[in-house]
Amino acid sequence: MAFLADALSRVKPSATIAVTQKARELKAKGRDVISLGAGEPDFDTPDNVKNAAIEAIRRGETKYPPVSGIAPLREAIAQKFKRENNLDYKPEQTIVGTGGKQILFNAFMATLNPGDEVVIPRPYWVSYPEMVALCGGTPAFAETSIENGFKLTGAALEKVVTAKTKWLVLNSPSNPSGAAYTEAELKDIAAVLMKHPQVWVLTDDMYEHLTYGDFTFRTIAEVEPALYERTLTMNGVSKAYAMTGWRIGYAAGPLPLIKAMDMIQGQQTSGACTIAQWASVEALNGPQDFIHKNKAIFQNRRDLVVSMLNQARGISCPTPEGAFYVYPSCAALIGKKTQAGKVIETDEDFVAELLEAEGVAVVHGSAFGLGPNFRISYATSEALLEDACTRIQRFTASLV
Repeated sequence: MAFLADALSRVKPSATIAVTQKARELKAKGRDVISLGAGEPDFDTPDNVKNAAIEAIRRGETKYPPVSGIAPLREAIAQKFKRENNLDYKPEQTIVGTGGKQILFNAFMATLNPGDEVVIPRPYWVSYPEMVALCGGTPAFAETSIENGFKLTGAALEKVVTAKTKWLVLNSPSNPSGAAYTEAELKDIAAVLMKHPQVWVLTDDMYEHLTYGDFTFRTIAEVEPALYERTLTMNGVSKAYAMTGWRIGYAAGPLPLIKAMDMIQGQQTSGACTIAQWASVEALNGPQDFIHKNKAIFQNRRDLVVSMLNQARGISCPTPEGAFYVYPSCAALIGKKTQAGKVIETDEDFVAELLEAEGVAVVHGSAFGLGPNFRISYATSEALLEDACTRIQRFTASLV
């Protein structure tokens, strides 16, 4: 009898975490490495949020919280959805978890049976299919392309929906591509979902506040109210509020689903950190002006990276609508050789040789289900980004 669970054979380690760890190890050995693998803002958590956490400690808010979250935070979440997304949720329809990952995992754990399918557009965040597999479901991948901005269409969705489909995972803006869906694009997807009433939508809006130019963010239950009763709208404080380490994610949806997720969480971790929850109350209810300042900085970084990558030989980089990633293609470089004679056969080869030759750590696109591409996080300084892109230009120019 094997000691480890069979479920482990169905999942892979996170490629993004692996790249970040590899960069750390090389730096520790004295290598000059620029790591562009982490999906984490380089800004500090706002002072008012930090102070709210300190005050919570001083008030003695250090006991076990309710499993689904403290009442002031669940109220703040309901108000946020009404204020920013035109969605009416009661506080009891919300749940707070230890990061967005726990919200997603609990939703799948609460709903998936063996044989149930979950539609996931490619490219996808690396954890979606692994969570589905761990929870006993089967990932079913819907195709996108660089030509349509890596966005799911209604026609592509229709091709993969079956009688076994239970969920569609919709991430906008997207990790890894930065693609964000317009109202018209969401309506196209919603029209297909309306024909398949067994399919629920798990919409991951974690990058909601990081969209650029005149793009207007919409979420699918807002665009198609008829989907309200079968949508779990997930979000969190990690990206917009630079609170990745505070580990607070949240969601709202139909009460039976929220209760089921609460039951699982109660046997799993119980409630999320009380102090981090009080900090999140201040994040959602407090001043929001810094978000616009940070967005402007991110947009400048995006434009710099897109421009410089498109000047690199063999690289094609579309301009994404949101998040802080670009997802360029290196298809024109497949088959080329490095100066040492190594043939670039895959995007994984490309990123490995880039790290070896120039000390730039990025994530290969096949880890996200679609290659030959690679993901760059531009959540770092313009100086480092310019240096990294110069190194990428130099590396691609050296291939023969």
